[in-house]
Amino acid sequence: MKQLFIFASVMMFLLGCKKESTNTDNNIDQKDQKFAKILFEETEYNFGTINQGDTVRHTFVFKNDSEEPLLISNASASCGCTIPEWPKEPIKPGENGKIEVKFNSTGKSGVQNKNIAITANTLPNITNVSLKGEVKVVPVKDTTKNKIKN
Repeated sequence: MKQLFIFASVMMFLLGCKKESTNTDNNIDQKDQKFAKILFEETEYNFGTINQGDTVRHTFVFKNDSEEPLLISNASASCGCTIPEWPKEPIKPGENGKIEVKFNSTGKSGVQNKNIAITANTLPNITNVSLKGEVKVVPVKDTTKNKIKN
């Protein structure tokens, strides 16, 4: 009797797990949604070689290449040394916008690749742009050579 009860319990559990949801309200089909399309003039900017401590500023220009308003909800950089500023208001269809990016090279050296992820009502919802270049460390002159030691 005990084995029959365990068998029945296991079967009910397995049958319960196989039941599929018939609620289609939670399954939103992406083809029914309308998305904006962001088209950048350039997705990568090479700032060349700069000295450590210099700040680079660049403007990424884009166009809303769709029939839907473009809503940018966020722009985040891969590091705190890179700060993006983006339009908070919707960009109308066919209009241009810009994302200003500032990179502070203080404490950085060598080849740099800073990615900026733009989150918007596009498909896919994240578009990446990047700043690339090299930060050269400028040697500090030793001013102690001319001092008299006691």
